[in-house]
Amino acid sequence: MVAMRFVVKNSYATLVAAAFVVLSVVSSSAQVAKGSATNPDTPTPAASQANTAREYSGMYTFLEDGEFLQITVEDEGKVTGFVSRYGEGGSDKGTFLDHYFRSGKLDGSKLTFTTKAVEGVWFDFKGNVEHGEGKKPGDEAYYVLKGMLIDNTTDAARKATSHSRDVVFKKFPEETKN
Repeated sequence: MVAMRFVVKNSYATLVAAAFVVLSVVSSSAQVAKGSATNPDTPTPAASQANTAREYSGMYTFLEDGEFLQITVEDEGKVTGFVSRYGEGGSDKGTFLDHYFRSGKLDGSKLTFTTKAVEGVWFDFKGNVEHGEGKKPGDEAYYVLKGMLIDNTTDAARKATSHSRDVVFKKFPEETKN
């Protein structure tokens, strides 16, 4: 009877140990499979798209030499930035005026923004971010903003006029880090 208890206890202990080993192997296999599906070194499509969108951030040409457009792509496609341009009116002629974005959005490659009015002038842009003439990231015109720019003006009598034109703004080259 004692021998039978010993065999039963040993069989029970062996069964528990075997179950523990099986559960450990199954659990680690599941974690390995899960780990390969969410490998942090392999970007997800959403992360890859977000990284590309952030590459669009930077300084672009604007209408005249010396003027520029600065955009920053933030989370969830929100775009902030400003247009820095020469004033054209009497008191501001030749001085730089900064038109900060009132709103801006990037949806895939579609970019829209509206600036705040400065001295009765504001801009609306609707277009796309595209690859330009640059051969590699950091080159001049690697990205371009191509679309329709609407130049809105309000005169002293508060009469608004709008002029639209097709534009291509080229991204400035990035400084190399040594």
